Amino acid sequence: MKKLVIAGCGRLGSVVAEAVAAGMLPEYELVGLFSRTAARAEALAERLAARGVTCRVCRSLDELLALGPDYLVEAASPAAMRELALPTLAAGCSIVTLSIGAFADDAFYAETARTAAAHGTRVYLASGATGGFDVLRTATLMGGATASFFNEKGPNALKGTPVYDEVLQHEARTVFAGTAAEAIAQFPTKVNVTVAAARASVGPAAMHVTMRSTPDFTGDTQRVEIRNEQVRAVVDVYSATPEIAAWSVVAVLRNIVSPIVFG
Repeated sequence: MKKLVIAGCGRLGSVVAEAVAAGMLPEYELVGLFSRTAARAEALAERLAARGVTCRVCRSLDELLALGPDYLVEAASPAAMRELALPTLAAGCSIVTLSIGAFADDAFYAETARTAAAHGTRVYLASGATGGFDVLRTATLMGGATASFFNEKGPNALKGTPVYDEVLQHEARTVFAGTAAEAIAQFPTKVNVTVAAARASVGPAAMHVTMRSTPDFTGDTQRVEIRNEQVRAVVDVYSATPEIAAWSVVAVLRNIVSPIVFG
């Protein structure tokens, strides 16, 4: 039985916890929860207890790691991932992360890889709301690959960002065009998938990203395209809610312990 902890107890972290309670991850024991907002962790722990799953609500990362977990699910933010990655890996705990935007920073990406290698741990990048990492990696290995990413959102999803304008409620516009590294800098919590696709292929500085705002649009469209001399592949995913990201974590956790692994 693998010990599992969750950092980030909002909507996505809760989906993973509920999957444990539903018996979908029988090889794991959920032993701890941690959230910057303690009330969220406490509320989730109460819901789980009602379903027969007892776990500890922790007040710090140190307290969470003291439980001796094998895997930590990170469902918080890129900023949180930057804080917890190195101490978690050094403590002998592997990470399944959704906040892949943290890895737009090449230096942090390299330091994380070195730390994991030094301590026999791993970081698993969940696909989130996109997919096709296998074909992205394969096409890149073949050489000469170029890649692009298109994201469509409704204007309400852009409120609080530098590009939001009331005109977007009535007019479709391209609100961003640049690299994945530039996109995550401008939208720190909204385009993690662009960095995920970039790390699986040509890198954050080479992945071209276009974001479009469409009036009355609900959800997200994520379309990644990769080309080389022999291959053209397009992965096109629409999701009405963010929950697909959490379910991609469940899929990773199942893959880790499966006797047959889908690459």
